[in-house]
Amino acid sequence: MISISNVSKGSIIRFKGEPHSIESLIHRTPGNLRAFYQANMRNLKSGRNVEYRFSATESVDVIVTERKQYQYLYRDSTDFVMMDNDTFDQINVPEVSIGSSSRFVKDGIIVTIVFSDDGSILGVELPIFVEVEVTETSPALKDDRATSGTKPAVVETGAEVNVPMFIQTGSVIRVDTRTGEYIERVKK
Repeated sequence: MISISNVSKGSIIRFKGEPHSIESLIHRTPGNLRAFYQANMRNLKSGRNVEYRFSATESVDVIVTERKQYQYLYRDSTDFVMMDNDTFDQINVPEVSIGSSSRFVKDGIIVTIVFSDDGSILGVELPIFVEVEVTETSPALKDDRATSGTKPAVVETGAEVNVPMFIQTGSVIRVDTRTGEYIERVKK
């Protein structure tokens, strides 16, 4: 057990029996009331966001984690099969561990898997930006390319992303895996 004042953003704690990742932790000292920590956490099993007020003197159970890099190989029904590049061991990672960014997992991508002290998977971290090819989008007319609107496009992983009008089928774009937003066109 460790004091909540010694915990920082990104730490993984056991809260109400389940692992939670600290998204933000703010120390508040309101007027003549006692100080507290406002924590915004993400449940690593269900993916839900939780807000909680910890007393400034409260202690929490920090989970010791290990991070290893794995390469994505293929999809097996609802699981993603990943391979350790050092030992060539393969593991199945459930889609819920990756979260909403699973729609940007493409062949050969290197991900970081977070393991708890008992060996179970707590989460999967994708690179912040991935480069994907646009496989389907509506053609842009000359007048459309001059405006600053957007249109939907399907990328090679099957995800749909809003892109600027000048993007055409076959273009390679950079996408933020956290939000699913278009960042820029990649010139090759």
